[in-house]
Amino acid sequence: MVHRTGIAAAGNWIIDHVKIIDRLPAEEHLALIEEETVGTGGAPYNVSVALRTLAPDLPLCAIGVVGEDADGRHILEHLDTLHIDRRYLRTTRDAPTSYTDVMTVRSTGRRTFFHNLGANALLAPADFPSDYGNLRLLHLGYLMLLPSLDSADLLQPHRTRAAAVLEQAAACGLETSVDVVTSLNPRMPEIVGPALPFTDHLIVNELEAGAIAGIPSRDTDGRLLTNHLREIAEALLRAGVRRTVVIHAPEGGFWKDTGGTEQFMPSLNLPPEFIRGTAGAGDAFCAGILFGLHEGWEATRALELGVANAAMCLSDPTTTGGLRPLDQVLALIGRFGFRNL
Repeated sequence: MVHRTGIAAAGNWIIDHVKIIDRLPAEEHLALIEEETVGTGGAPYNVSVALRTLAPDLPLCAIGVVGEDADGRHILEHLDTLHIDRRYLRTTRDAPTSYTDVMTVRSTGRRTFFHNLGANALLAPADFPSDYGNLRLLHLGYLMLLPSLDSADLLQPHRTRAAAVLEQAAACGLETSVDVVTSLNPRMPEIVGPALPFTDHLIVNELEAGAIAGIPSRDTDGRLLTNHLREIAEALLRAGVRRTVVIHAPEGGFWKDTGGTEQFMPSLNLPPEFIRGTAGAGDAFCAGILFGLHEGWEATRALELGVANAAMCLSDPTTTGGLRPLDQVLALIGRFGFRNL
Protein backbone atom coordinates (compact mmCIF):
# COMPACT_ATOMS: atom_id res chain seq x y z
CA MET A 1 0.00 0.00 0.00
CA VAL A 2 1.35 3.45 -0.97
CA HIS A 3 2.08 5.73 1.98
CA ARG A 4 0.69 9.12 1.03
CA THR A 5 1.85 12.36 2.59
CA GLY A 6 1.64 16.02 1.64
CA ILE A 7 -0.85 18.49 0.21
CA ALA A 8 -1.18 20.07 -3.24
CA ALA A 9 -2.89 23.47 -3.27
CA ALA A 10 -4.40 24.71 -6.53
CA GLY A 11 -6.42 27.67 -7.76
CA ASN A 12 -6.10 31.40 -7.16
CA TRP A 13 -2.58 32.78 -6.68
CA ILE A 14 -2.96 36.44 -5.80
CA ILE A 15 -0.94 39.37 -4.50
CA ASP A 16 -2.96 41.38 -1.96
CA HIS A 17 -2.41 45.11 -1.71
CA VAL A 18 -3.83 45.78 1.75
CA LYS A 19 -4.78 49.33 2.61
CA ILE A 20 -5.91 50.29 6.12
CA ILE A 21 -8.48 53.08 5.76
CA ASP A 22 -10.30 55.30 8.25
CA ARG A 23 -13.75 54.42 6.84
CA LEU A 24 -15.45 52.94 3.80
CA PRO A 25 -16.72 55.94 1.84
CA ALA A 26 -19.89 56.27 -0.17
CA GLU A 27 -19.51 56.74 -3.91
CA GLU A 28 -17.77 60.02 -4.81
CA HIS A 29 -16.65 60.50 -1.18
CA LEU A 30 -13.18 60.35 0.34
CA ALA A 31 -11.45 57.97 2.74
CA LEU A 32 -7.91 58.23 4.07
CA ILE A 33 -5.35 55.46 3.56
CA GLU A 34 -3.50 55.22 6.88
CA GLU A 35 -1.27 52.19 6.23
CA GLU A 36 -0.29 49.95 3.31
CA THR A 37 1.13 46.44 3.16
CA VAL A 38 1.57 43.75 0.50
CA GLY A 39 0.60 40.18 1.26
CA THR A 40 -0.42 36.82 -0.08
CA GLY A 41 -3.89 36.19 -1.46
CA GLY A 42 -5.99 33.33 -2.75
CA ALA A 43 -6.84 29.96 -1.25
CA PRO A 44 -3.77 27.95 -2.36
CA TYR A 45 -1.29 30.71 -1.54
CA ASN A 46 -2.66 31.50 1.91
CA VAL A 47 -3.24 27.85 2.78
CA SER A 48 0.25 26.83 1.62
CA VAL A 49 1.93 29.53 3.71
CA ALA A 50 -0.21 28.60 6.72
CA LEU A 51 0.57 24.89 6.34
CA ARG A 52 4.28 25.56 5.98
CA THR A 53 4.19 27.68 9.15
CA LEU A 54 2.36 24.94 11.05
CA ALA A 55 4.43 22.07 9.68
CA PRO A 56 7.95 22.87 8.38
CA ASP A 57 8.49 19.36 6.99
CA LEU A 58 5.11 18.71 5.34
CA PRO A 59 5.47 18.14 1.56
CA LEU A 60 3.59 20.90 -0.27
CA CYS A 61 2.94 21.48 -3.97
CA ALA A 62 1.62 24.57 -5.79
CA ILE A 63 -0.62 24.39 -8.88
CA GLY A 64 -1.77 27.45 -10.83
CA VAL A 65 -0.86 30.26 -13.22
CA VAL A 66 0.96 33.56 -12.58
CA GLY A 67 2.07 36.33 -14.89
CA GLU A 68 5.63 36.94 -16.06
CA ASP A 69 5.86 40.13 -14.01
CA ALA A 70 7.15 41.43 -10.69
CA ASP A 71 4.22 40.02 -8.71
CA GLY A 72 4.64 36.63 -10.36
CA ARG A 73 8.36 36.58 -9.60
CA HIS A 74 7.58 37.51 -6.01
CA ILE A 75 5.28 34.50 -5.65
CA LEU A 76 7.80 32.11 -7.23
CA GLU A 77 10.64 33.35 -5.05
CA HIS A 78 8.47 33.20 -1.94
CA LEU A 79 7.55 29.57 -2.64
CA ASP A 80 11.21 28.73 -3.15
CA THR A 81 12.02 30.29 0.22
CA LEU A 82 9.32 28.14 1.81
CA HIS A 83 10.56 24.99 0.04
CA ILE A 84 7.21 24.45 -1.70
CA ASP A 85 7.30 22.48 -4.96
CA ARG A 86 6.22 24.89 -7.73
CA ARG A 87 6.84 22.80 -10.84
CA TYR A 88 3.11 23.03 -11.66
CA LEU A 89 2.86 26.79 -11.16
CA ARG A 90 2.87 27.97 -14.78
CA THR A 91 3.94 31.45 -15.87
CA THR A 92 2.30 33.32 -18.75
CA ARG A 93 2.74 36.51 -20.76
CA ASP A 94 -0.95 36.53 -21.68
CA ALA A 95 -2.19 38.07 -18.41
CA PRO A 96 -0.79 39.80 -15.32
CA THR A 97 -0.48 38.06 -11.99
CA SER A 98 -3.82 38.32 -10.24
CA TYR A 99 -4.06 41.00 -7.57
CA THR A 100 -6.58 42.36 -5.11
CA ASP A 101 -6.84 45.77 -3.50
CA VAL A 102 -8.08 45.03 0.00
CA MET A 103 -9.63 48.01 1.78
CA THR A 104 -9.71 47.33 5.52
CA VAL A 105 -11.50 49.72 7.88
CA ARG A 106 -9.23 50.14 10.90
CA SER A 107 -11.97 50.42 13.52
CA THR A 108 -13.89 47.30 12.46
CA GLY A 109 -11.45 45.10 10.53
CA ARG A 110 -14.08 44.74 7.82
CA ARG A 111 -12.74 44.34 4.29
CA THR A 112 -13.85 45.39 0.80
CA PHE A 113 -12.15 43.80 -2.21
CA PHE A 114 -11.31 45.11 -5.69
CA HIS A 115 -10.01 42.16 -7.70
CA ASN A 116 -8.23 41.67 -11.04
CA LEU A 117 -8.68 38.06 -12.21
CA GLY A 118 -5.46 38.18 -14.22
CA ALA A 119 -3.64 34.91 -14.88
CA ASN A 120 -5.91 32.89 -12.59
CA ALA A 121 -8.59 33.10 -15.28
CA LEU A 122 -6.36 30.91 -17.49
CA LEU A 123 -6.03 27.95 -15.09
CA ALA A 124 -7.28 24.88 -16.97
CA PRO A 125 -7.36 21.10 -16.44
CA ALA A 126 -4.19 20.77 -18.55
CA ASP A 127 -2.29 22.64 -15.82
CA PHE A 128 -2.90 19.82 -13.34
CA PRO A 129 -0.53 16.85 -13.16
CA SER A 130 -1.59 13.47 -14.48
CA ASP A 131 0.27 11.84 -11.59
CA TYR A 132 0.43 13.39 -8.10
CA GLY A 133 3.06 10.98 -6.84
CA ASN A 134 2.55 10.12 -3.17
CA LEU A 135 0.69 13.29 -2.18
CA ARG A 136 -2.35 12.73 0.01
CA LEU A 137 -4.62 15.75 -0.52
CA LEU A 138 -5.56 18.18 -3.28
CA HIS A 139 -7.08 21.45 -2.07
CA LEU A 140 -8.81 23.49 -4.79
CA GLY A 141 -10.04 27.07 -4.30
CA TYR A 142 -11.71 29.28 -4.98
CA LEU A 143 -14.52 27.96 -7.13
CA MET A 144 -16.62 30.87 -8.46
CA LEU A 145 -13.36 32.78 -9.09
CA LEU A 146 -11.71 30.46 -11.63
CA PRO A 147 -13.57 31.11 -14.91
CA SER A 148 -12.01 28.30 -16.91
CA LEU A 149 -12.56 25.65 -14.23
CA ASP A 150 -16.03 26.99 -13.43
CA SER A 151 -17.10 26.51 -17.06
CA ALA A 152 -18.78 23.43 -18.49
CA ASP A 153 -16.67 20.40 -19.37
CA LEU A 154 -16.83 20.08 -23.18
CA LEU A 155 -16.76 16.30 -22.95
CA GLN A 156 -19.49 16.17 -20.31
CA PRO A 157 -21.49 19.44 -20.49
CA HIS A 158 -23.61 18.57 -17.44
CA ARG A 159 -20.62 19.16 -15.18
CA THR A 160 -17.75 21.61 -14.81
CA ARG A 161 -14.08 21.37 -15.65
CA ALA A 162 -13.36 21.64 -11.91
CA ALA A 163 -15.33 18.44 -11.39
CA ALA A 164 -13.13 16.74 -13.99
CA VAL A 165 -9.98 17.93 -12.20
CA LEU A 166 -11.24 16.60 -8.87
CA GLU A 167 -12.28 13.29 -10.40
CA GLN A 168 -8.81 12.85 -11.91
CA ALA A 169 -7.14 13.59 -8.58
CA ALA A 170 -9.37 11.06 -6.83
CA ALA A 171 -8.49 8.51 -9.51
CA CYS A 172 -4.83 9.08 -8.59
CA GLY A 173 -5.64 8.15 -4.99
CA LEU A 174 -5.87 11.62 -3.47
CA GLU A 175 -8.46 12.98 -1.08
CA THR A 176 -9.95 16.20 -2.44
CA SER A 177 -10.87 19.42 -0.67
CA VAL A 178 -12.74 22.42 -2.07
CA ASP A 179 -13.23 26.04 -1.03
CA VAL A 180 -15.49 28.65 -2.63
CA VAL A 181 -15.28 32.44 -2.85
CA THR A 182 -18.11 34.39 -1.23
CA SER A 183 -20.33 35.45 -4.10
CA LEU A 184 -23.81 36.83 -4.72
CA ASN A 185 -23.89 35.05 -8.09
CA PRO A 186 -27.22 33.17 -8.22
CA ARG A 187 -25.51 30.48 -10.30
CA MET A 188 -23.40 29.32 -7.34
CA PRO A 189 -25.34 26.05 -6.83
CA GLU A 190 -25.19 25.40 -10.58
CA ILE A 191 -21.41 25.99 -10.72
CA VAL A 192 -20.34 24.42 -7.43
CA GLY A 193 -22.86 21.57 -7.38
CA PRO A 194 -21.20 19.41 -10.09
CA ALA A 195 -17.93 19.40 -8.11
CA LEU A 196 -19.46 18.11 -4.88
CA PRO A 197 -19.64 14.39 -5.83
CA PHE A 198 -15.87 14.51 -6.36
CA THR A 199 -15.18 16.45 -3.15
CA ASP A 200 -14.15 14.55 -0.02
CA HIS A 201 -13.97 17.62 2.21
CA LEU A 202 -15.90 20.86 1.63
CA ILE A 203 -14.48 23.69 3.76
CA VAL A 204 -16.42 26.93 3.29
CA ASN A 205 -17.78 29.86 5.28
CA GLU A 206 -21.36 30.14 6.46
CA LEU A 207 -22.45 32.46 3.64
CA GLU A 208 -20.99 30.22 0.93
CA ALA A 209 -22.43 27.06 2.50
CA GLY A 210 -25.87 28.61 2.78
CA ALA A 211 -25.77 29.89 -0.79
CA ILE A 212 -24.80 26.48 -2.21
CA ALA A 213 -27.44 24.67 -0.14
CA GLY A 214 -30.13 27.32 -0.63
CA ILE A 215 -30.62 27.65 3.14
CA PRO A 216 -29.97 30.93 5.01
CA SER A 217 -27.13 30.87 7.52
CA ARG A 218 -27.95 34.25 9.10
CA ASP A 219 -31.16 36.02 9.99
CA THR A 220 -32.18 39.46 8.72
CA ASP A 221 -30.26 41.08 11.60
CA GLY A 222 -27.07 39.25 10.65
CA ARG A 223 -27.12 36.77 13.55
CA LEU A 224 -25.70 33.31 12.85
CA LEU A 225 -28.46 30.69 12.70
CA THR A 226 -26.51 27.95 14.44
CA ASN A 227 -29.53 25.63 14.25
CA HIS A 228 -29.37 25.92 10.45
CA LEU A 229 -25.76 24.75 10.20
CA ARG A 230 -26.74 21.12 10.65
CA GLU A 231 -29.43 21.43 7.97
CA ILE A 232 -27.00 23.14 5.58
CA ALA A 233 -24.30 20.50 6.14
CA GLU A 234 -26.80 17.68 5.67
CA ALA A 235 -27.95 19.23 2.39
CA LEU A 236 -24.38 19.48 1.14
CA LEU A 237 -23.67 15.86 2.06
CA ARG A 238 -26.83 14.81 0.24
CA ALA A 239 -25.64 16.87 -2.76
CA GLY A 240 -22.60 14.63 -2.99
CA VAL A 241 -19.81 15.69 -0.60
CA ARG A 242 -18.20 12.36 0.14
CA ARG A 243 -16.85 12.68 3.67
CA THR A 244 -16.83 15.98 5.55
CA VAL A 245 -18.50 19.40 5.51
CA VAL A 246 -16.79 22.05 7.63
CA ILE A 247 -18.41 25.49 7.91
CA HIS A 248 -16.55 28.41 9.46
CA ALA A 249 -17.85 31.78 10.64
CA PRO A 250 -16.58 34.53 12.96
CA GLU A 251 -18.55 32.79 15.72
CA GLY A 252 -16.79 29.43 15.27
CA GLY A 253 -16.57 26.27 13.17
CA PHE A 254 -19.06 23.46 12.52
CA TRP A 255 -18.11 19.93 11.44
CA LYS A 256 -20.40 17.20 10.11
CA ASP A 257 -19.25 14.02 8.39
CA THR A 258 -20.72 10.89 6.88
CA GLY A 259 -19.54 8.88 9.90
CA GLY A 260 -22.07 10.61 12.13
CA THR A 261 -19.75 13.08 13.85
CA GLU A 262 -21.24 16.53 14.35
CA GLN A 263 -19.66 19.34 16.37
CA PHE A 264 -19.60 23.11 16.78
CA MET A 265 -16.46 24.79 18.13
CA PRO A 266 -16.73 28.44 19.25
CA SER A 267 -14.07 30.89 18.13
CA LEU A 268 -11.55 32.22 20.65
CA ASN A 269 -12.49 35.02 23.04
CA LEU A 270 -10.05 37.58 21.68
CA PRO A 271 -9.70 41.09 23.13
CA PRO A 272 -10.35 43.87 20.59
CA GLU A 273 -6.75 45.08 20.72
CA PHE A 274 -5.52 41.68 19.48
CA ILE A 275 -7.39 42.02 16.18
CA ARG A 276 -5.65 44.04 13.45
CA GLY A 277 -7.54 42.69 10.44
CA THR A 278 -9.70 39.80 9.31
CA ALA A 279 -8.07 39.12 5.91
CA GLY A 280 -7.06 35.49 5.51
CA ALA A 281 -8.77 34.18 8.65
CA GLY A 282 -10.94 31.77 6.64
CA ASP A 283 -7.91 30.34 4.82
CA ALA A 284 -6.04 30.03 8.13
CA PHE A 285 -9.00 28.10 9.54
CA CYS A 286 -9.01 25.93 6.41
CA ALA A 287 -5.28 25.21 6.77
CA GLY A 288 -5.84 24.05 10.34
CA ILE A 289 -8.61 21.70 9.23
CA LEU A 290 -6.53 20.39 6.32
CA PHE A 291 -3.59 19.71 8.63
CA GLY A 292 -5.91 17.84 10.99
CA LEU A 293 -7.37 15.81 8.12
CA HIS A 294 -3.89 15.02 6.82
CA GLU A 295 -2.80 13.84 10.26
CA GLY A 296 -5.95 11.81 10.86
CA TRP A 297 -7.14 13.92 13.79
CA GLU A 298 -10.67 13.62 15.12
CA ALA A 299 -13.10 16.50 14.72
CA THR A 300 -12.58 18.24 18.08
CA ARG A 301 -8.83 18.49 17.69
CA ALA A 302 -9.01 19.66 14.07
CA LEU A 303 -11.64 22.30 14.90
CA GLU A 304 -9.57 23.59 17.81
CA LEU A 305 -6.60 24.07 15.50
CA GLY A 306 -8.83 25.67 12.88
CA VAL A 307 -10.30 28.32 15.18
CA ALA A 308 -6.95 28.94 16.90
CA ASN A 309 -5.13 29.39 13.57
CA ALA A 310 -7.85 31.78 12.39
CA ALA A 311 -7.44 33.73 15.64
CA MET A 312 -3.68 33.94 15.18
CA CYS A 313 -4.21 35.28 11.65
CA LEU A 314 -6.27 38.17 13.05
CA SER A 315 -3.19 39.62 14.77
CA ASP A 316 -1.92 41.10 11.48
CA PRO A 317 -3.67 43.11 8.73
CA THR A 318 -2.31 40.84 5.96
CA THR A 319 -3.54 37.34 5.21
CA THR A 320 -0.50 35.46 6.53
CA GLY A 321 1.68 37.91 8.48
CA GLY A 322 0.22 36.86 11.83
CA LEU A 323 0.67 33.10 11.39
CA ARG A 324 2.86 31.20 13.84
CA PRO A 325 4.09 27.59 14.40
CA LEU A 326 1.76 24.91 15.73
CA ASP A 327 2.73 25.14 19.40
CA GLN A 328 2.22 28.91 19.49
CA VAL A 329 -1.14 28.60 17.73
CA LEU A 330 -2.45 26.01 20.18
CA ALA A 331 -1.20 28.10 23.10
CA LEU A 332 -3.77 30.75 22.16
CA ILE A 333 -6.53 28.42 23.38
CA GLY A 334 -5.19 28.44 26.93
CA ARG A 335 -4.43 32.15 26.75
CA PHE A 336 -7.87 33.37 25.64
CA GLY A 337 -10.31 30.46 25.89
CA PHE A 338 -13.43 30.03 23.78
CA ARG A 339 -16.29 32.46 23.35
CA ASN A 340 -19.57 31.95 25.18
CA LEU A 341 -22.27 31.99 22.52
